Amino acid sequence: MLAPKTQKKPTMRPFLSTSRRFAEGADTPRAFLERCLDELAARDSQVGAFVVLDLAGARAAADRASARWHTAAPLSPIDGMPVGIKDIIETVDMPTEMGSPLFAGWRSQKDAACVSALRQAGAVIVGKTVTTEFAASVPRGTRNPWNLAHTPGGSSSGSAGGVGCGMISAGLGTQVIGSTLRPASYCGCFGFKPTVNALNREGCHDYQSQSCTGILAASLEDTWQVAYEIVTRVGGDAGTPGLAGPAQAPAAARPRRLVFLETIGWGEASTDAKACLQEALQRLKTAGIEIVTRHENRQVADTERELGAATALSTKINSWESRWFLRGCRDRDAAKLSSNMQDRLKESETLTLADYRAALLERARIRARFAELAGAAQGCVSLSAPGPAPAGLQSTGSPQFAVPSSLLGAPALSLPLFEVDGMPLGLQVLGFANEDAEAFATAAWLRDHLGGA
Repeated sequence: MLAPKTQKKPTMRPFLSTSRRFAEGADTPRAFLERCLDELAARDSQVGAFVVLDLAGARAAADRASARWHTAAPLSPIDGMPVGIKDIIETVDMPTEMGSPLFAGWRSQKDAACVSALRQAGAVIVGKTVTTEFAASVPRGTRNPWNLAHTPGGSSSGSAGGVGCGMISAGLGTQVIGSTLRPASYCGCFGFKPTVNALNREGCHDYQSQSCTGILAASLEDTWQVAYEIVTRVGGDAGTPGLAGPAQAPAAARPRRLVFLETIGWGEASTDAKACLQEALQRLKTAGIEIVTRHENRQVADTERELGAATALSTKINSWESRWFLRGCRDRDAAKLSSNMQDRLKESETLTLADYRAALLERARIRARFAELAGAAQGCVSLSAPGPAPAGLQSTGSPQFAVPSSLLGAPALSLPLFEVDGMPLGLQVLGFANEDAEAFATAAWLRDHLGGA
């Protein structure tokens, strides 16, 4: 059930593998952009990946990048890469509406740190991509590029949808619960949720303590490079060292031992999704990789038990941290808040400071227990979602497989390795805090060995 090596439709558009042609004069960033824009013109009226576009600005930026490549002076390896910015992240030249009518047309008059870094690296910003309301759970109309009747996931809906069908090579997302890994899985692209605080979030309005700036991209190499170019220029969150690793994507490294984490999501997973992962695990065992599970390892069993509380604990922490913002939104115009968001606010107002402090202590304890696995394995594997994207546009799907990495503050990647009923499904690689490069190296080996994109 592993996906075939070639996927006809939709087709992603990796950048770094093409940029070699720029240096040779056989292609240009402007021509590359136009191929992306052809796809955008043909499909975005149906997919709905973008809130607002800046095509004139993108073409001008691509022309400048083309000139730099022509003189062998690119600003970075992603000079000329077409990208989308999740509409929860500030941009100086476009509104930041956060998926809410309360912020229609709102402008901060500045770029978020990550956007500033991308511009400095020469990236071509095509536009703002759709987010669910306040990067939470209420969809805003984006459809899955593989099947328009299915959800693209959320909350980074537009970035995943745009990358998944080749409108852009990469998109910025965020994740505080499952907002990068799940849409990456559903839309068949690569997704990266870094260690918490690894990429500077200044200017991003998905700001809770578990939230991260995520990357959705058309290749593993593109994914790493976008993250690297951001951290090189603006670092991580204030007071933290930020993402560490090489200037290019880490080389594939064969793991000796991997932990298979079922998590609470295993109970929701479809029969076919389970079969995909079990087949992959068998192939890894045949290759000599030791797979450790809860059934024969008490430490893993303890971790699985602890992660059973991941969703409830994360929801409690996030509710406390977002209540002040939501109160302000309610006071401005409650009618412009979804009923879902109003219910969330009511629930948050039942929490006390003591509740929040207790939740933080519990999270720290679980993180410390998980960190103990680092000495026993090179990483963990699981599914990125319980199955392919479900039909319907009223929900963004279950986050149960994605929320553990958010609670743990650990790096995680979704690799587009599986296919079920003609729809993509990701293999999740979960690493250990501040070992993002090591997680990439393991992911690259798994991608190559399992025959994915």
